[in-house]
Amino acid sequence: MDTAAQSVEKKYRVWIILLSIVIPLAVAVLFSVKLKDFGFDVEPLYFLPPIYAGINGLTAVVLVVAVMAIRRGKQKLHENLMKFAITLSCMFLVMYVAYHMTADSTIFGDFNHNGILELSEKNEVGFSRYIYLFILLFHIALSVIIIPLVLLTYVRALSKSFLRHRKLARITYPLWLYVAVTGVVVYLMISPYYN
Repeated sequence: MDTAAQSVEKKYRVWIILLSIVIPLAVAVLFSVKLKDFGFDVEPLYFLPPIYAGINGLTAVVLVVAVMAIRRGKQKLHENLMKFAITLSCMFLVMYVAYHMTADSTIFGDFNHNGILELSEKNEVGFSRYIYLFILLFHIALSVIIIPLVLLTYVRALSKSFLRHRKLARITYPLWLYVAVTGVVVYLMISPYYN
């Protein structure tokens, strides 16, 4: 790696570390904080979950198209699509936090054999809940891990360290794609239980 690339990466290193810690912590804290707790009389933003699920779906499509673009040698298109994917992820984050600051968390329930919704707060839960929780836990864990990976991959492109960028992108891309796709899956699985 040449000195110019080292300089660029060093310049952004603190930001990558800071954002990789602050974003997950802020989301965790804001997830439990409701605006009503501070005297704000706000209606729950129930319209947001399908929008931010759609943004996750669009992010997945943009990621796939961006990878196809770079494989065809369309570097500028790839760069613009990746910037768009990062912007979409930021939009998702803002809407996700806004929703959870105005609405209670939705509990995944199960439909009984008569097709009646049963919110399972007791130990009797259906198999679908275990599948949902499995997908959700991996989605959450990888959404935390993906933050520094995306930022570092992007900075390596900025520093024109394309060999190192490509090497890290081979890890970042499938994980980011998984997070985006499972964001949609999680929404579709829990959507019947929204208020």
